[in-house]
Amino acid sequence: MGLKVYNTLNGRKEEFVPLTEGRVKMYVCGPTVYDTSHIGHARSVVVFDVIFRWFERLGYEVTYVRNFTDVDDKIIKKSNETGEDCAVITEKYINEFHVEMDALNVRRPTIEPRATGHITHIIDFIRMLIEKGKAYSVEGGDVYFSIDAFKEYGRLSGRNPEDMRAGARIAVDEKKRNPLDFTLWKPAKPGEPFWESPWGKGRPGWHIECSAMSYEYLGEGFDVHGGGKDLIFPHHENEIAQSEALFGRQFVKYWIHNGFVDINNEKMSKSLGNFTMIKEVLAKYPAEVIRMFLLSNHYRSPIDYSEDSMREISLGLDRVYAFLERLDQLGLDQTGIKTGDGHTGSLWEEFAGAMNDDFNSARALACVFDAVKKGNRLLDEAKGGLDEALSKELGLMRSDIRSLAEILGIFLLSPAAYFAAKKEKGMADLAAESGAATPAEIEDLIRQRAEARKARDFKRADEIRDQLQSMKIVLEDGPGGTTWRFE
Repeated sequence: MGLKVYNTLNGRKEEFVPLTEGRVKMYVCGPTVYDTSHIGHARSVVVFDVIFRWFERLGYEVTYVRNFTDVDDKIIKKSNETGEDCAVITEKYINEFHVEMDALNVRRPTIEPRATGHITHIIDFIRMLIEKGKAYSVEGGDVYFSIDAFKEYGRLSGRNPEDMRAGARIAVDEKKRNPLDFTLWKPAKPGEPFWESPWGKGRPGWHIECSAMSYEYLGEGFDVHGGGKDLIFPHHENEIAQSEALFGRQFVKYWIHNGFVDINNEKMSKSLGNFTMIKEVLAKYPAEVIRMFLLSNHYRSPIDYSEDSMREISLGLDRVYAFLERLDQLGLDQTGIKTGDGHTGSLWEEFAGAMNDDFNSARALACVFDAVKKGNRLLDEAKGGLDEALSKELGLMRSDIRSLAEILGIFLLSPAAYFAAKKEKGMADLAAESGAATPAEIEDLIRQRAEARKARDFKRADEIRDQLQSMKIVLEDGPGGTTWRFE
C-alpha cells in the first residue's frame, strides 16, 4: 500500500505523490522563542520528526525546514519586563529548545532558519507583493496584505471572508482598506528592534516570515507544510494568501496539522495555570516514556497528559523491553537478519501499513504490543526449547522492532541499559523521600522473602512483596532467583 496523507486543505486522505519524483520538501512552523517550551510544542516536533523519518525510510530525499520566530511582540514584551536584550532572550530559548528536543531523540531538521536572519528576503517578498497590487503601504510605515486581492482567502480553514468581516471583533483601523487585511511590516516603536526598509524603520509581521523563508529554501511551491491545528487560522491561511497571490501557483500540496495536548482532560491554558513545560516532564519521566506518550494517539487526535496516562505508557515500555530482554537471554542467532536487507517479518509489514495510513503511530504501537504478546506466548509454550522455525520467527520479530525503533525513536536502548537507568532513577526518587530504603535494605527484604517462602511462611512473603510494591518495586521470580526493578 502506498502512503496516504490526510490533507487539511481538502479534508480527506489522499495518495501522497510528491511534486518531484524521489524528493520531499517539507516546512514546519517552529516555536516563537520567548519562553520555555511546553508539552504541546513537543508533540508537534515529535510528530513531524517521525513523519520526516518515515519519508526517508520510504526512500525519499527530504529537505526539512523548521523555523524559529525570533522577532515578535511577545519577545519584545519579555525584553521590556526583564531588561534583557531580545537577542539574548531568543538565543537562550533556542538553546533550551535544542537541549530538550535532543533529550527526546528528535533529529535536527535539514535547515533551521531564524526570521532575523532573513529580513532582506522578507523585505523583497513584501516589495514584490506591493508591485503586484496584492499589498499596500500606508502613512506611518505599516504595510498590509489586501485579502480582497486573493479571492480564495479562507479556503484552508473553511471560513468565508464576508462572514468573518460581519462577525469580526476587530478594532477599527482607518488605515486598512478591509478590517481583515493583515500586517506584513510594522513600524518600530521607540526602544524596539528595527531594520531599515523602503517603508521606514520597522520589523516584519508574523505571517510573512514563513512565506519568505519557505520560498528561500523550498521554492515557489512545495510538498508538505505542517504545524499545530491552532495555526490553521490565521497563520497558515495568511501564508497561502501571500504566497499564491505572489507566485500565481499552488503554495503547498499537502497540509498536515497535529492535535492538541490536554492536561487532565482540560485544555492547556495559562488562565487555568496548567501549562506543563517539557523540562518539568523530563524531570519526572524518562525521555522514551514521553516520546512514546506523544505518539500513542493518532497525530490528528487530541491527547491527554496525566499521571495515569504516563504510568500506563511506562508499563507498556517495560513490557517491550522485558520481551527484548528475554530474546537477549536466549542468544538468538541474528546472522542474515539485518535491518533494511529485505528480511522482514509480519510485524514490519503491519507497522508499515499503519505508517502508510496517514502516519498512524497509535496503530503502529498497537502492532508492537500485539507482537510482544504473541512472542511471550510462544516463548512460554516453548519452555526454552526453540526449534529452527521458532528461532527464525522470533529473530525476525526482534529485527523488525529494531527497524521500527529507528522510525519511532523509541526501543533503541539495550534492555540492560534501559532497566539499569530505570533502577537508577527509581533509587534517586526513593533517596529524595524521607526514610527511604537503600539498595542494601531492598536486597535484604528480598532475602527475607526468599527465606519466608522456603519456610512456607507465605503470609510473611506476601507482606514483604506488598511492602516493596508500595515503593514501586516489582519482583520477578525466576530459575536463577528473584530480581527486582522499579515500576
